[in-house]
Amino acid sequence: MRNIALRMMYDGTAYHGWQVQKTDVSVAGTVEDVLGRLCGGKVHVTGCGRTDAGVHALDYCANFKSDTRIPCERLPLAMNTLLPDDISVVAAVDAPEDFNAVLSCEKKEYTYRIISSRIRSPFLRERAWFCPTPLKPDVMRRAAAAFVGTHDFAAVRSVGTETKTTVRTVHWCEVEEDGQFVSIRVCADGFLYNMVRAIVGTLVYCSLGKLSPEDIPALLDAGNRSLTGPTAPPQGLFMTRLWYPGAVGEMMSAPNALARF
Repeated sequence: MRNIALRMMYDGTAYHGWQVQKTDVSVAGTVEDVLGRLCGGKVHVTGCGRTDAGVHALDYCANFKSDTRIPCERLPLAMNTLLPDDISVVAAVDAPEDFNAVLSCEKKEYTYRIISSRIRSPFLRERAWFCPTPLKPDVMRRAAAAFVGTHDFAAVRSVGTETKTTVRTVHWCEVEEDGQFVSIRVCADGFLYNMVRAIVGTLVYCSLGKLSPEDIPALLDAGNRSLTGPTAPPQGLFMTRLWYPGAVGEMMSAPNALARF
């Protein structure tokens, strides 16, 4: 039995998240249907994270086990022939038997994109959060720095999935400004449900003066979700980088010229 890892990209607009749903269309369900046709039987796909409805992935990793004889170098084209045009398989590699796209992941990065403009863009309505009130990136950077490190992040977690612990390590939380675009990059060893979107909402609240950057440490200590900022809408969120050991890590770190906003 082979264990095959896939490097993927997808536009999450038309899907109810990654995870297979009973009634709604999901990215995983769509991928499993295609693999079932190619491999000649039911296939279960394990994804590196449960992205929400409307969230996108410029980089994503999933793995599945199968006796298929399709070579890894041919698998992406074979899958892309059958997949809808909002999901693409970039590469595939034979992974170790014990590889798991979730458990083997060392760290992940998400990027959230905001348009700070009084005029909205109809072309980016599914790719960014439109904020008509001018933002203050310098204030947001001060607030972002408070999230870096090992903390209990219960204050920026929406109720949804149960976890053994709400403690995570954030390696960086950076705010970048490019004209009217503000991008927030967050890298951590793992993420809680809606954690990035809640961090973004909190940074925006700091920019608007509803919270102070100096409030963040006390808010994290309090662990009360109602005291931090709102959950930012899903369409501005992209999974952008993943880190793995071995052959899968080499596949995921190879340049991908198509991974653009």
